[in-house]
Amino acid sequence: MWRLFLSRFLENRLALLSAIFLFSLFIMSIFAPWLSPYDPFKIDVNAILMPPSPSHPLGTDMLGRDVLSRLIFGARISLKVGFVAVGIATIIGTILGAIAGYYGGAVDAIIMRFVDIMLCFPSFFLILAVIAFLEPSIWNIMVVIGLTSWMGVTRLVRAEFLSLKERDFVLAARALGASDMRIIFKHIMPNAMAPVLVSATLGIPGAILTEAALSFLGIGVQLPTPSWGNMLTAGKDNLEIAWWLSLFPGLAILLTVLAYNLLGEGIQDALNIRIE
Repeated sequence: MWRLFLSRFLENRLALLSAIFLFSLFIMSIFAPWLSPYDPFKIDVNAILMPPSPSHPLGTDMLGRDVLSRLIFGARISLKVGFVAVGIATIIGTILGAIAGYYGGAVDAIIMRFVDIMLCFPSFFLILAVIAFLEPSIWNIMVVIGLTSWMGVTRLVRAEFLSLKERDFVLAARALGASDMRIIFKHIMPNAMAPVLVSATLGIPGAILTEAALSFLGIGVQLPTPSWGNMLTAGKDNLEIAWWLSLFPGLAILLTVLAYNLLGEGIQDALNIRIE
């Protein structure tokens, strides 16, 4: 099955290119101290608002800092937010969805009504409200995004469990005396993880956009730590005289979010294995 999945995924050129791009971005963020041509925090008064040139391929900002170096270090923030926030949301959603789908009845009703209540609140404004009471730091942002974006995963896992718990292999495990926890995590969960993987892949760009929006508003990652969102804020203030400050961080966000969406769609198509 995995061979068939891999062959189908490799046939999707857009998904393959997206995977290569994201892998390159991941490697670049890991080796950022060695790949960055300059120190992203170094202020150079002799190079303030320089346009793209051989010495500074993406130009410099209003403090003379190299935009390319700050863009490379900003990738660390975006990838960290995406993985950690979606990881938190996936863990919470998977556990609650598994419990609701397996036990049903009153347990299912309570969990799903709680999901409905959470969905009534606009996620972004809920995040803004929580961040307003907390210190604006990268860890607070990741946790808050994760704690406000698990509802979709819960519904997805619940639907999978409602279908799978009536299968013969589950009935056989129950007849052999397997405990509920063993049936949930050993027998049903592995068969329900394919759509969760797709959902997590598609959820990462949402987390990246949320972090960028919070940093753009000034309540996300705080300066001088570079993030693509606060780089856009600097670009907004100097848009008429330094177009490169907005263009390159915006392109980085656009390409990364697009790559994750194309990768998620490619994984989804590859997992939809049907006999034609």
